[in-house]
Amino acid sequence: MKTIWLAGGCFWGMQKFFDQFDGILRTEVGYANGPDRAPTYEEVCADSGHAETLRIDYDENRISLAEILKYYFMVIDPLSINRQGHDEGIQYRTGIYYTDETLLPEIQAVWQAEEEKAGAKLAVELEPLRNFFSAEEYHQKYLDKNPGGYCHIPNQYFSIGK
Repeated sequence: MKTIWLAGGCFWGMQKFFDQFDGILRTEVGYANGPDRAPTYEEVCADSGHAETLRIDYDENRISLAEILKYYFMVIDPLSINRQGHDEGIQYRTGIYYTDETLLPEIQAVWQAEEEKAGAKLAVELEPLRNFFSAEEYHQKYLDKNPGGYCHIPNQYFSIGK
């Protein structure tokens, strides 16, 4: 099992999107790479400096990190700064965070391909995970509990892995 953390705007949609793929073993929404103390959702919305982030535990024998990252770039605007869809603010920044340095070559290969495709410097952070704090329970699997909730990811994307 390997783990990667992806900030891609609102974490509700990111979790629902990635939960559909074979090889994704567990996901958890939370707050990453801000100050070293656990924030509340209200503090994150008031610019605590944390990014809404999805922790993904995956079986690298069933889904590669490159596949995960290609899906990630499918549902974000990699040139947008602190904004995805109608959500705006520092907590909606995009980022790829890791703790395992051996993942970096695979991450960088996808990153470079996406940058070439975009024809511009990506606004996606690429850095080691400094911290990750689990979000409140009501945020976990939020769109499953609240199917009408807003998300920047189009609904049809929630069934491409089936």
